Amino acid sequence: MTVKTGLAAIRRHETGKGVARRLRAAGQVPAVLYGKDQESISLTLDAQEALSLFHSISVENTIVNVRIDDDKEELETLVREIQMHAYRPDIVHVDFYCIERGVALEVEIPANYNGTPQGVREGGVLEVILHEFRVKCLPSQIPESIEVDISHLDIGDSIHASEISMDAGVELLTDLGQTVCLVSAPRAEEEIEEEVEEGEEGVEGAEDAEDGEGAEGEAPGDGAPETEGDSDG
Repeated sequence: MTVKTGLAAIRRHETGKGVARRLRAAGQVPAVLYGKDQESISLTLDAQEALSLFHSISVENTIVNVRIDDDKEELETLVREIQMHAYRPDIVHVDFYCIERGVALEVEIPANYNGTPQGVREGGVLEVILHEFRVKCLPSQIPESIEVDISHLDIGDSIHASEISMDAGVELLTDLGQTVCLVSAPRAEEEIEEEVEEGEEGVEGAEDAEDGEGAEGEAPGDGAPETEGDSDG
C-alpha cells in the first residue's frame, strides 16, 4: 500500500548561496521541485516541520504531497535528496521529484525480516545482507515494505532475491542472484580463544621488539649524541 503524507511550501523567487544562508538563519530550508517536462520550482520549507516529517517516514518510498503557497492542488512528489549539515542535525537542502500518474518509477523499498530463524534458536547467527530492495512500479503501487519470512531458516541456509515474492505490478530490479540474508554457524569457543591468544602474543612480541630497539639505539653516557668536539660558535 502506497504511503502518502503532506508538506507545505512557499514559492521562492530568489536564488543563490546568500539567499540560502539567510533562509537557514531564519529557520527555513531551501528546496527545489522538478520533474519530467516540468520547469524546476524553487521552494522554501519550514525547517522544523520538514525535519520532523522526514524523521517520521520512510523517505525513499513515501509520496509527499507538496502544497505550494495557498494552491488547492497538491503536487505528488518523491524526495530524491536531503542534504544535511556536516556536523549539526540541520537540513541544508531538499530535492523533490514530481511524479507522473500512470508512469512507472524506480524506488528503494525497505526490507522487513519477520520471525526468528530456527538456526538462530540453535545457536546460529543471522546475517542480513540487504536492507532495501530496488523495485519498479506505478506510484499507486509503491509498497510500504518488502516482507521476508526467515523463521524457517536453519544453520547454513540463505535466501536470495529470486525467492522474494512481489505484489502484482511490482517488478524487482535487485540482482536475483544476490544473497538477501543467511544463518551462519556459531563460532567455536576454541577458535575465539585461539584468536585472542594470538593477538596477545602479537602485542607482547611488538613490545619486546620496541624495548630491544630502544636499548640498541642508546648512545654512550647520558644518551646525548656523540660529537667530535665542542664549539663555542
